Amino acid sequence: MQNTNKVKQIHTDFKQSIWLDFIDRQIMRSGRLQQMINEDGIREVTSNPAIFEQAISSSADYDADILELAKTDVDPECVFFGLAISDIQQAADMFAPVYNEEVSGADGYVSLEVSPLLALDEPATIAQARELWQRVDRKNVMIKIPGTLPCLPAIRTAITEGININVTLLFGLERYEAVANAYIEGLEDRLAARQPVNQIASVASFFLSRIDLLVDPLLDDKDLAEVKGEAAIASARVAYSLYKRLFSGERWQKLAEAGAKPQRLLWASTGNKNPAYRDTRYIEELIGPDTVNTAPLSTIEAFRDHGVAIAKLESGTEQALYMLEMLADAGLNMREIADKLEKEGIEKFEAPYQKLLAAIQKKIQTNK
Repeated sequence: MQNTNKVKQIHTDFKQSIWLDFIDRQIMRSGRLQQMINEDGIREVTSNPAIFEQAISSSADYDADILELAKTDVDPECVFFGLAISDIQQAADMFAPVYNEEVSGADGYVSLEVSPLLALDEPATIAQARELWQRVDRKNVMIKIPGTLPCLPAIRTAITEGININVTLLFGLERYEAVANAYIEGLEDRLAARQPVNQIASVASFFLSRIDLLVDPLLDDKDLAEVKGEAAIASARVAYSLYKRLFSGERWQKLAEAGAKPQRLLWASTGNKNPAYRDTRYIEELIGPDTVNTAPLSTIEAFRDHGVAIAKLESGTEQALYMLEMLADAGLNMREIADKLEKEGIEKFEAPYQKLLAAIQKKIQTNK
């Protein structure tokens, strides 16, 4: 009897979708991505500037296309998006069967992020989101927009215009709730304009491991070392309880009756960054229905090897609330921590993006 694939089991048994937080041409051309779709039940691919920087800078797979694109436009950012859109289209076509099998269109998407340099610029963000949406020209694409305060209107506008959105860089409960409301408001705008709402999909990407990475060192000074590694998971469990409240009740029911789908919570930054913790913990602790976990390749492979698939997300909500209250009583302001993480997160995407543009520029100049 063949052993059950542990990664696939998460979706089949517990209705959580596993997405791969990685893309490059090699994984698509080699057949490895298709194998993961077939065997692991991978439901989507997500990308970000750091992933593309690694893919483009560390191989020659893109060199010929860089030179071809540079014949018409030598702006490295224009060249980059030409490369990225080609990859995203190919991946979207690979995931089309997953997208088409879903009556609700919940899975089968591929995510492409707007420039991280626009993270605090709402007009430029929505303008680029529109452009990327039109250029990729696939129903099963999501445009990633950061959940920064300035970009909340861009999220609402994009949803109003029928663009699927993956809201990224969420670290705190207050901002998550604001993002969910922006999504709901966008759907309400469409409904008021007599536009369909049944084909729009969105996720809210709540980043986890970075929370613990920042909070854990602060706990030693508070005599709370015994709760290290718990802040992120507690935040996620409370966010899920918020999700269930926001996407229920009379206001949401009106949209649901028109075919609207909830904006699912997506657990991001789930690759463990602390060797003291189990390498699969940010998957194992947060398995629950109608959610997504986007994990790097190494984490998915680790879970396939020794992960434990048990639904834990909905257990321990009261303990999670108590944990956050205890941190607050100890003087840890989770809102301030979320703000700091957001700022650092923007910088962590800006740096590889600038490095990526410089690498493209160098390849263009070298081969003139």
